[in-house]
Amino acid sequence: MKRSVFGRVWPNATAGVLFAGFVFPVYWMFATAFKPTGDIIAESPVWFPADVTAGHFAKAVDADHFWTLVLNSVTVTVSAVLLSLVIALFAAFALARMRFRGRRGFIVTFMLAQMAPWEVMVIAIYMLVRDNDLLDSLVPLTVFYAIMVLPLTILTLRGYVAAVPKELEESAMVDGCTRTQAFVRVIFPLLAPGLMATSLFGFITAWNEFPLVLILNKDIEKQTLPLWLSQFQTAFGDDWGATMAASSLFALPILVLFIFLQRKAVSGLTDGAVKG
Repeated sequence: MKRSVFGRVWPNATAGVLFAGFVFPVYWMFATAFKPTGDIIAESPVWFPADVTAGHFAKAVDADHFWTLVLNSVTVTVSAVLLSLVIALFAAFALARMRFRGRRGFIVTFMLAQMAPWEVMVIAIYMLVRDNDLLDSLVPLTVFYAIMVLPLTILTLRGYVAAVPKELEESAMVDGCTRTQAFVRVIFPLLAPGLMATSLFGFITAWNEFPLVLILNKDIEKQTLPLWLSQFQTAFGDDWGATMAASSLFALPILVLFIFLQRKAVSGLTDGAVKG
């Protein structure tokens, strides 16, 4: 039986409303960043500015410590993502291929860890870092950011490893490969969608993280961009153009990365969630 007109229209209409709701704030942020100050403070909103200016971006990048904090954020985020991927690859292989006592308990523990709110552990983390004399350091941020994304990374990659037929691995070992070589040459290339999905998730999580750096790093030279952005408006008052320019610069890496990885990321999360 043919679908009714309503049945064909309402999913598209719902998707359109959701799309507009999510995209409009992003558009307004970027548009405001390019608007002259007069258009920003005008009584009637200027939806499509006739004149654009890059002065707000110049003011943002000329702010104190901006490039130092960019380097800190990139270093911490990339290091945390790579660390979590390396650990998750070995853990996912062990959970998918090996049978050992407590295996199901490990999987349940990872699921519970993924649901745990990290904010309630900030005090305990602070005391741990303080007692080891690591305050105002990027090392604790890297380690704890990697731990934050590790449960989902392991569970997703486990699904991909489990989906690879054991016969492929066994054939490679019959041909002379060791178990490690079989993993690197046979299984690892098939994990690309899962690696992209978890890398994107890890990047977004570490790039946006705010509470830990607020508590652990008081030295401005050891902070990251989320904390700088929260203080930017305090430093520049009601200069909404500069504030939106700073917000746009902060969001740009995530938007660019998502555009390049969106198809692989979405398929990676859904496939990894149902396989194995």
